[in-house]
Amino acid sequence: MHPSFATVRKPTLGAVALGVIALALLLILTRASGPGSAFASSHAEAPLISQDPRADNTDLYAFVSPENTNTVTMIANYIPLEAPASGPNFYSFDDTALYEVKIDNDGDGQPDLGYQFRFQTATRNPDTFLYNTGPITSLSDPNWNRPQTYSVTRIHYNENGKPAGKGELLGTNIPTPPDNVGPRSTPNYNSLAAAAVTTLPGGIKVFAGQRDDPFFVDLGSIFDLAGLRPFNPFHLLPLPAEPGRDAIKNYNTHSIEIQVPTNQLVSFSSPTIGIYATASRQKQRILDENGTTKNHGPWVQVSRLGNPLINEVVIPLGDKDNWNRSDPAEDSQFEHYYSSPEVSRLENVLYGMLPPTGPSNGHAGGALQNIDTTGRTDLDAILLTGVDGLNKTGSTESDLLRLNTAIKPGANGACPGGTASPAPPDRLAVLDADLCGYPNGRRLGDDVIDIDLRVFAQGYGPFLNAAFGLPNKSPNNQLGDGVDSNDVSFSNAFPYVATPHQGYEVP
Repeated sequence: MHPSFATVRKPTLGAVALGVIALALLLILTRASGPGSAFASSHAEAPLISQDPRADNTDLYAFVSPENTNTVTMIANYIPLEAPASGPNFYSFDDTALYEVKIDNDGDGQPDLGYQFRFQTATRNPDTFLYNTGPITSLSDPNWNRPQTYSVTRIHYNENGKPAGKGELLGTNIPTPPDNVGPRSTPNYNSLAAAAVTTLPGGIKVFAGQRDDPFFVDLGSIFDLAGLRPFNPFHLLPLPAEPGRDAIKNYNTHSIEIQVPTNQLVSFSSPTIGIYATASRQKQRILDENGTTKNHGPWVQVSRLGNPLINEVVIPLGDKDNWNRSDPAEDSQFEHYYSSPEVSRLENVLYGMLPPTGPSNGHAGGALQNIDTTGRTDLDAILLTGVDGLNKTGSTESDLLRLNTAIKPGANGACPGGTASPAPPDRLAVLDADLCGYPNGRRLGDDVIDIDLRVFAQGYGPFLNAAFGLPNKSPNNQLGDGVDSNDVSFSNAFPYVATPHQGYEVP
């Protein structure tokens, strides 16, 4: 945790050759795993799931609800990069998939509690190709030809992580809103979405439907050999510095959101919980001659997500599908990828060999200080066990989004945390002493790209350096893609995620 700072040396021919090799490897990685697979949180991050978008868990968020701090909100997004101008078959959840949000509250990496979501789509008029035959003014409007409803079941698990019984059905026939088609089809979309917020027994709230994709990242530059536009002059293949560009701007996703009273989630021994989301399919799929399908057999997990960016940039191609099929309690098999991360090696090669050339676009500029690429126990703690004194759940190595529910935001989402006085939520979260954000859970506005770039580069910032002795290498502590916020603002109340972009209005 206290690595020494290394002196940056001028590149030799051997070092340049190593850089070219690393660039070639990176190019293979970004091309082989499908669109949106690198630094896109979890958008088509593995070869198999890239072919199954409706079961692709793209992002997971979990935070103490700012308007009701006695509850926790969990948001699992599915279906990457939804173009608003789609149709005639608009995006929807898959009736044949099992979507789940699972909670470990005793630190063993096994789920103790979970919520299952199953969807059912009706076709009101099979004799038209239209999604709607007129304006949709309510969730029961007969003009909406493809309404979708869902059920929610609470599951308790035994000590082996297996369901203990069939579970408790909390609600059924719960409506989703339609997709945001346009001013003729969905003229009062916000009213439709608000009507889809449903209260279940025990004070639980749920929402499922299309929303704006809250993730923000400069995919265009990062896909171009791991480029960061503000740091373009310091790349192994330099370009002029530019502001970042949000490649997810104007795209939508489908959100499953659930807000649960905290006392229903935590155990008596600890206020900290670990959360992950999954999608599963039945093992056998039979295609009938009439074009329909039938599914049989046990459920098989095809996608999972805890911390953001893990299967994208920590797990290599050969293990990505295996990781998606595995459970968090089995993650010790992947530990070597965390303690010897490829991301850190690439950061060294791509940004660590050029001599300092002065400030750039508000950044200090210059070569990165050499990053440790082995023995990264800091990453093990942050991503696999939790941080002692913040959100540690135990010694079991498991990829979970850990949330200490005892750390609560105040007015306007302000977090007292480690700051001298409450302040609005900080996009860099824990790096800037805002303990209500990532990696203590994850809020919608947490800039996980910049946070993880700095964490992997050992640029933890002054707060974590003073509080935990983590290295604060510079300019490693200024790395970022130049995209600091979402393209639209989030709501301060459930369901939080912004209104989806309307197909009629988006080019």
